[in-house]
Amino acid sequence: MTRPSIDEATIAGVVEVLRSGWITSGPKVAELQNALSQLFGGRPVRAFNSGTCTMEIALRIAGIGVGDEVITTPLSWVATSNVILEVGATPVFVDIDPVTRNIDLQRIEAAITPRTKAILPVDRDALYALADKHELRVIEDAAQSIGSSWNGKLIGSTGDLVSFSFHPNKNITTIEGGCLVLNTDAEAKLAEQYRLQGVQRSGYDGMQVDVLGGKFNLTDVAARVGLGQLPHLQAFTAQRRELARCYQELLSAQPDLRLGLPPADYVNSNWHMFQVVLPESQLSVPRATIMAELDAAGIGTGVHYPPIHLFALYQRLGFKAGQFPLAEYVGRNILTLPLFVGMTPADVARVVDRLGRSLRSHLS
Repeated sequence: MTRPSIDEATIAGVVEVLRSGWITSGPKVAELQNALSQLFGGRPVRAFNSGTCTMEIALRIAGIGVGDEVITTPLSWVATSNVILEVGATPVFVDIDPVTRNIDLQRIEAAITPRTKAILPVDRDALYALADKHELRVIEDAAQSIGSSWNGKLIGSTGDLVSFSFHPNKNITTIEGGCLVLNTDAEAKLAEQYRLQGVQRSGYDGMQVDVLGGKFNLTDVAARVGLGQLPHLQAFTAQRRELARCYQELLSAQPDLRLGLPPADYVNSNWHMFQVVLPESQLSVPRATIMAELDAAGIGTGVHYPPIHLFALYQRLGFKAGQFPLAEYVGRNILTLPLFVGMTPADVARVVDRLGRSLRSHLS
């Protein structure tokens, strides 16, 4: 379904780091942070070992904790809401827009209470006006959004706290890792403390701990992979947009498949994934059957994502089926198709052809 693209120069660079004797956090992490800061218009950036801990640390920097509520979407990777629980706060889900499949901005204000302290979205624009109106922090879960833009500005170059992931399935990777874009040097310093056990060092032997941190530092080995990926970001994004355009054109020409297609945006979106929504009421088999048939043809697929509130952990917190019907419908029927820069338009055509044959054999 996805595959990272790592060139020989990056592999050679990783070997150099391994031979250097400095393989944990060091000069390559600093170099990556500086390169990312330049990408995001000079904003402070700190690198971490995942795009999950970056959200948790963003919440801690924003002062979110026990008794607070954070508004977010029920249709995301479960980490988006798990980090809210991790800091002791309460996730408040708001249903999605069925077209964008992101949180429905028109429903957010009704979910704001005196306990609401932040919004953790996977979307933008009117949201910041709403946050300003209610004096809320915004922690952007931009895990999949590196290279995306909004109104001509790169995601991460504006906004409040912005979290990115560099997992191997993302548009660029550090194998595992992520980064957090911050507002001030003070926030960056606090992020560093949370990144490594709350430690502050001074001089040769001075050490102090005044906040509870964790072990979230990125290694120089991982950072060197990221430094090799970053110069390719623009080309990777262009290739993904071209592949997404191929998918859109081929699938739009087959209305008999009755698929829900994503908005055809080739300016803002980085096309991290290409997902369709299957026609549940017209299919005589479950989604897993379609996935199995594609797998048998050598085509990997995925589900991004099951609704968070239907997981047992969240059901124990009082969430129930039927609360967010749009997210539940999309979650039952969404199907992620292969999309990575090593693909060609011919590969897309093969996926579409095989998907069409599978669906037509089961449509009623």
